[in-house]
Amino acid sequence: MVCPNCHKDIAIGSKFCYSCGAKQPETPPPGLSPETGGKKKLMRSSTDKKIAGVCAGLADYFDLDPTIIRVVWLLAVLFAGTGLLAYIILWAVLPVAPAGVIPTSATASL
Repeated sequence: MVCPNCHKDIAIGSKFCYSCGAKQPETPPPGLSPETGGKKKLMRSSTDKKIAGVCAGLADYFDLDPTIIRVVWLLAVLFAGTGLLAYIILWAVLPVAPAGVIPTSATASL
């Protein structure tokens, strides 16, 4: 998939460009969608991950930019201290999205 803004390659189903941060147009791929009865699931990302894919999975689920989730998570770790524990718990509990499968948030309009 190519970003229409900066013309760089990005992963299929990405909501935002990794290079320029531009929101990508919604393209409903076949498979899971509200029309076909599919439900969105909270899963760790297998394609856009820095440590374990938890922040990217949350960003896909809530239809947000992963960078925003990562900054909020960093602030939770630095100021509240419980962010690290919550991250480790989510790392252990959330299943990994299958490789090559478009995240459910890319298939459903949230």
